[in-house]
Amino acid sequence: MGYGSINGSSSFAQTLAADTQSLGNLKLAAGTNSPSAIKETAKQFESLFMRELVKSMRDATVKSGMLDNAGTDLGSDLLDQQFAVQMSGQPGGLSDLIAAQLTRQANPASTASSSASGTTSTAGSSNGTISNSGTSAPSTVHSSHPHHGPTAAQVDFVNQHSAIASKVEQVSGIPANYMLGQAAHETGWGQHEIKLKGGAPSYNLFGMKAGPNWTGKVAEVTTTEYKDGVATKKVARFRAYASYEDSFKDYARMINESPRYAQAKLQTTSVHAFASGLQKAGYATDPDYANKLSRAINTTLQLRRVQV
Repeated sequence: MGYGSINGSSSFAQTLAADTQSLGNLKLAAGTNSPSAIKETAKQFESLFMRELVKSMRDATVKSGMLDNAGTDLGSDLLDQQFAVQMSGQPGGLSDLIAAQLTRQANPASTASSSASGTTSTAGSSNGTISNSGTSAPSTVHSSHPHHGPTAAQVDFVNQHSAIASKVEQVSGIPANYMLGQAAHETGWGQHEIKLKGGAPSYNLFGMKAGPNWTGKVAEVTTTEYKDGVATKKVARFRAYASYEDSFKDYARMINESPRYAQAKLQTTSVHAFASGLQKAGYATDPDYANKLSRAINTTLQLRRVQV
């Protein structure tokens, strides 16, 4: 199959939906062709995904057996293929995320200067501020400016911590996507992590505070806390770990063992319910914390779907 004519032709799209062996060559072609080629490539990837989804739904349907034969199976397969093509490429769909990822891979220099998430967090700076609950963890300060598509920093953050999050999920039962999203929100997608004096990393991705029972290293950071809707600054002590994995494990232990977060732990079937549960339990004092955390988790979900 040739790829020099990739231009959105219907015959090419329909061929790809049934040809899984062409995906490697198609992705390579997207990296060397025009933006329109990348867009079409992303559409074809989505088309393949949709076809498998429709096929799974059809396989789960009970058949009568009266008219089932090789001919009807072939007809159903061709119909599924056509459905997949027609459902792909819609604005705001999966193909937009795939196109953004392919564009970054084809032109890495163009995205190197992207901001972390269209938000601002100063958790790791010497004079930065963090909004927190006063008892457990900080939340980052975010701007309300919207952005379109995932940034390089978001992709890198998810790639860096996905394996650890999945490992901790197996033990704790807390969804990896939720932990990744919260770590991303608390650190501005890794761009503003809490640091020790002198600039060494604390590996504290969740803003876990160092209470009286904490015996490890401590990072002191100026935070912004909200009381009765009024922001005030104070210096708070935060835990420092030996690794990012220790940070994930400590966060999971707190969520699972603290009665304070028992209700939130039961709401992992819904992103917003989980985020709202953490806010109600006092994880952070930012009045808009649940909405901000929900957006970070949903972005993480989208990025990890593309990775699969």
